Amino acid sequence: MAHPDLLVGTATADDAGVFRLSPECALVQTVDFFAPIVDDAFQFGGIAAANAMSDVYAMGGEPRTALNVVCFPQEGVPMEILGEILRGGIDKATEAGVVVLGGHTVNDEEIKFGMAVTGVVHPDRIWRNVGARPGDALVLTKALGTGIVTTARKRGAGTPDDEAAAIASMLALNAAASRVLRDFPVHACTDVTGFALLGHGFEMAHGSGVRLVLDAARLPLLPGARTLAVEGQSGGCRRNRDWLADRVQIAAGVPADLVEIAYDPQTSGGLLVALPQDAAPDAIAALHAAGVTAATIIGAVEQHAAGPWITLR
Repeated sequence: MAHPDLLVGTATADDAGVFRLSPECALVQTVDFFAPIVDDAFQFGGIAAANAMSDVYAMGGEPRTALNVVCFPQEGVPMEILGEILRGGIDKATEAGVVVLGGHTVNDEEIKFGMAVTGVVHPDRIWRNVGARPGDALVLTKALGTGIVTTARKRGAGTPDDEAAAIASMLALNAAASRVLRDFPVHACTDVTGFALLGHGFEMAHGSGVRLVLDAARLPLLPGARTLAVEGQSGGCRRNRDWLADRVQIAAGVPADLVEIAYDPQTSGGLLVALPQDAAPDAIAALHAAGVTAATIIGAVEQHAAGPWITLR
């Protein structure tokens, strides 16, 4: 629907919609929910909340309110589990300064939880997932491998320490990264979630009319991710590979485990940011100082003439 105050809608694959309320304020709105990715109900609630709020941070905004979105069976699962999920979500929302206003629950045989989140941003300071320019550096703010590690743990592979590191990463808000990067000339930003680094990178490249070139050796990785990546693809990895088959170029010699990680669906992943090359080192230093220690320059933006939109080399 066309509207003069609709600043970001469905025309691009942006992370959230943006609607202008005044010359100084616009709403950022998003919703995300999914089935449990970890066994602990409290942790699942926190991860789902962090994941939902991440879309607002990826637009350069601040989340303000949230509504719970819940699917829960009427029989067979103790209501205490639902209470722990909701408590985990509220705990993470409170950490972010977000007020949970209520929500909606439906009967479903499969548990699902997430949030519809509303945030605010200045209309002139919105980040889009389009706008990357040739010569930009690419920064990633969280380590990769959440899908590989959590799937492996469900199959009895990996270690408790691997899982703990993945959970800590998924629970970490993108608030600090977003706030630090607002002091830099960000040209494009997105958060890395279910479409994996390569999928969200493709959306940025295609929407910006550029090619992204990623250095596999520079990707920040969760503990255990490389070892577990060689033990088999998850369904999400396979779907991402199929979708991106003619859009991504994998250079000869890139290790198979790093390729798998680049296709790995993330939950509550980091921000992928394009900004001027000369600003990137200072941005990394500021991110590290703010506790975003995984932040790394992982590649660059180039002109695109023809062929794949993204290269992993």
